[in-house]
Amino acid sequence: MDKNLSSQSIDYKSVRLLRRCIGSDGRILPRRVLQVPVRQQAKLARSIKRARILALLPFVQKLR
Repeated sequence: MDKNLSSQSIDYKSVRLLRRCIGSDGRILPRRVLQVPVRQQAKLARSIKRARILALLPFVQKLR
């Protein structure tokens, strides 16, 4: 997806970065799509889950 994803700091407060890692159906995109290492994918998933719990990101996408 984005080569700069691995160079940016992954945090639950960086909502703009996390939105790029969520598919149109609201699911977290897999490693092969994002092209990130295992540790960064785990950190990314953890950050997305935290952001969802804190209501910074939605759990599901709205139907259009």
